[in-house]
Amino acid sequence: MQVPSQIDHIGIAVRSLEEASRFYRDVLGLDCGGSEEIPDQKVRVVFFQLGEVRIELLEPTADDSPIARFLDKRGPGLHHIAYRVDDLPATLAALKSAGVRLIDEAPRDGAHGMKIAFAHPQSTNGVLTEFCQHAR
Repeated sequence: MQVPSQIDHIGIAVRSLEEASRFYRDVLGLDCGGSEEIPDQKVRVVFFQLGEVRIELLEPTADDSPIARFLDKRGPGLHHIAYRVDDLPATLAALKSAGVRLIDEAPRDGAHGMKIAFAHPQSTNGVLTEFCQHAR
């Protein structure tokens, strides 16, 4: 299997991007990379850069979105960790052949033009795990 090159970002579910951003921007002094809406995932995101890792805040845009369901069930907090890979289709094939349960069998579009796919927490020790490939 291709080894991830680094942690790309840490996803945090929030009820309000505006409120949550204050901590990262005003208290920690992190630079905001702007916001983006991803309609097919029913979510708005904001990224804050911290060294080579980004903090991704996720706010639902609909009551039936995965982030809204997460917030209803668990409240605000850590949602997922994302690993950067160079060849996402090959990574997914290797994960599948290793018996890892995948949420996404094929890459899909994510924020910032990335291709993304998730592995199910039941196969990753309880942590929702994202694999992402940056646009070339």
